Amino acid sequence: MDISEYFEPVKSDQTNEVSRPGKLGDLIASYQDENNFPSLDGIDIALLGVKEDRNSLNNQGSALGPDEVRKYFYKLYQGNYKTHIADLGNIKKGFEIEDTYFAVKTVVAELIKAHIIPVIIGGSQDITLANYLAYESLGQIINIAAIDSCFDLGKADEEINSKAYLSKIIMHQPNFLFNFTNIGYQTYFVNQDAIELMSNLYFDVYRLGYVRSNIEEVEPFVRNADLMTFDISSIRQCDAPGNANASPNGFYGEEACQITRYAGMSDKLTSIGFYELNPTYDNSNQTAHLVAQMIWYFVDGFYNRKHDFPLKEKDAYVKYRVSIIDHKYEIVFYKSKKSDRWWMEVPCPTNLKSKYERHYLVPCSYRDYQTAMKEEMPDRWWQVYQKLM
Repeated sequence: MDISEYFEPVKSDQTNEVSRPGKLGDLIASYQDENNFPSLDGIDIALLGVKEDRNSLNNQGSALGPDEVRKYFYKLYQGNYKTHIADLGNIKKGFEIEDTYFAVKTVVAELIKAHIIPVIIGGSQDITLANYLAYESLGQIINIAAIDSCFDLGKADEEINSKAYLSKIIMHQPNFLFNFTNIGYQTYFVNQDAIELMSNLYFDVYRLGYVRSNIEEVEPFVRNADLMTFDISSIRQCDAPGNANASPNGFYGEEACQITRYAGMSDKLTSIGFYELNPTYDNSNQTAHLVAQMIWYFVDGFYNRKHDFPLKEKDAYVKYRVSIIDHKYEIVFYKSKKSDRWWMEVPCPTNLKSKYERHYLVPCSYRDYQTAMKEEMPDRWWQVYQKLM
């Protein structure tokens, strides 16, 4: 399929910089000429802007975000590796917002089929729904990780917007969502009924305070995701002022970069989106600069992937068996000799193994192994067990 019809070129004044060896602006295959859409042969990562904010809630103006991010991303230098990145330009804004969603869904699906990771620069966060629908067209059951100060659930009968898209994903039929993980929610922004609902659905939700005090624990959360959606308002206002819904509390800029590097390193993750950057509120373009660096860290993580998931060569792992609760349950752990990362295996009925083959081997940490050694059930293991049973 020719996906070029869905794109408009990037304006050259947004990407022109003094040429210097190793600068990304000189290395990215950028769509600037209407008659010269970049070839996708050999490309690993594709940037696509989505200048869409018609369903933005209290943050109109985020459609201008993609071009601002490019100005700073193109100025950065590649790391100690050769990058193969294409900037496909901006998705053409549809006559109706559903037209934009369709274009995003179609493009993302085609890129994933070509083993190219789409990096979406929004735009409002409801575009996550279109990203999710790409996996439906591929027939792939997935996990979503959201870096967000709230759950963006909304109500089932509510019109979709940037703060009410998740219920559309959960209720969508056929459903291709296995697990949802929220990283960094702030309790005063979340209804207690929503927290209870997340628990009843066996979804993983982690408060900002817990995550910030255990930042290394974010790595297995992210490693379990196929799709990541990052709401810039989850970063504290003094680090990322470019959002009408920015809050005094949130992640530090350095922590946001660390999380996106974890995402890049995940062998499982196949798409990521950055949303809600609004240049109208962005003092000195600080937020655009930060998002550019977050994408840089994602790229850096990608080119440092260890390729040790799923399990391929059994002798490349150390296997541990732990019995808990009077030998009622046995948890099998695997530790990669290559990366020292951990997984735990959850029993899966034989008739469901082909359907959930990517989900019953759960990324975890050494802390989960320590928990099991104390004959306590790791929460992550139990939640997946409940879904599979």
